[in-house]
Amino acid sequence: MWTMSRLFSSWRDAAEVMAEGAARRSEVPVEDLTRYEPASDRPDPVKLIEATNDDRVPDLIPLRYQRMAESPFTFLRGAATVMAHDIARGPGTGMVGHICGDAHASNFGFYASPERRLIIDVNDFDETIVGPWEWDLKRLVASVMVAARSSHLPDDAGRRAARDCATGYRAALAELATMSLFEGHHMTTSHKTLEHIDMTDIADMFERVCKKARRNTSRRVAERFTARPEVDCWHFVAEPPILTHVSDEERAHVLDGLDGYGDTIDGELRLLLSRYAVSDVAHRIVGLGSVGLRSYVVLLKGNGDEALILQVKQARPSALRPFLDGFGDRHEGQRVIEGQRWMQTVSDPLLGWATVDGRPYLVRQFRDMKGSIDPSLLKAKQLDDYARLVGVVLARAHAQSIDPRLLHGYCDADGAAFDSAFEAFAVAYADQTEADHAAFRVVTQGIDGQ
Repeated sequence: MWTMSRLFSSWRDAAEVMAEGAARRSEVPVEDLTRYEPASDRPDPVKLIEATNDDRVPDLIPLRYQRMAESPFTFLRGAATVMAHDIARGPGTGMVGHICGDAHASNFGFYASPERRLIIDVNDFDETIVGPWEWDLKRLVASVMVAARSSHLPDDAGRRAARDCATGYRAALAELATMSLFEGHHMTTSHKTLEHIDMTDIADMFERVCKKARRNTSRRVAERFTARPEVDCWHFVAEPPILTHVSDEERAHVLDGLDGYGDTIDGELRLLLSRYAVSDVAHRIVGLGSVGLRSYVVLLKGNGDEALILQVKQARPSALRPFLDGFGDRHEGQRVIEGQRWMQTVSDPLLGWATVDGRPYLVRQFRDMKGSIDPSLLKAKQLDDYARLVGVVLARAHAQSIDPRLLHGYCDADGAAFDSAFEAFAVAYADQTEADHAAFRVVTQGIDGQ
């Protein structure tokens, strides 16, 4: 189990820390770390996915299956539990910290800092946990390769993007390892700080997504999804099955839970939120892996036409938890929010958690200047730039809780070999994902509405 050290008690010379990382690579070579072969007793991936339907809204399970069946990439996105079973069996470096747990290439994107700057970072933490850093990087490079194949790109383009993803990860650690500890810890991954990364081929798309993200505010969401009739209260307009009204009882449960949420945010923010009035509560489907879980949007009215929308999303145990020791019972919403705060340099100030009708939830702003790039729609050179970028972002996120000097010592002992090893893993696991996706389509045909 990962534990905090006593304050000011763990200073070590940088060279000594990096040497320890290199020593661990001697003990667990990167070629062994990244070797993938399906176990002879590998569980049926379809049954693993079916098992995650527990406590989902039954009527929404077919929609979940339909989205997962679209391509190997959408399947991978929704099958975190399958990959967790596969990668947990291999050797490990023993270096652990806060990880995303589901670091596929679509789980990165833009959002607003409290100062209203656009930040790009890991942006999904449903599976976050304290665990091995290599599990995140394996999922990331594999997803890059699967995205390339889903886009029908040449195999060498996918290989190059996966390899350059590992290169970006390694290069970021090399930079962080030599920076001032304080400055490195507070370095945000904004457009400005990423200017030194070669993103020539994706620059135009990057700018378009940034412009769209800046417009993606609560006010814009309210304009699109709500109505303000003169004789009725401001409310969401239903768009079944994505956006649906809730019963008075369900609404009451959500609002009762939000009272407890107020205890998980700073006092000044709780006072600020008390000045808003609740106009409406609705259920809104989000994401892919989360389809079928309960997820509410709460419309708050402020001054004049001001709207603030909160998302209240059901949280469940991380898919990685069965393979890691030392985690007792805890509020799953708190786990998600604490993991997010650890990995992001700056986060939504309204992050918190709640209990709604006996279930754990996380709470955050809904679509606060959020924007993302779909890697499965990119051309070869664009995907290569994007892969390098998210590799850098993931490294910075890991360095928040794992000493970047230690990681650098492991990753950079022979950089080219490191990159090639993760490329090889990406190819092997892309093969596995395509086979699992084909099996999933056969078994679920007729259930998912295809």
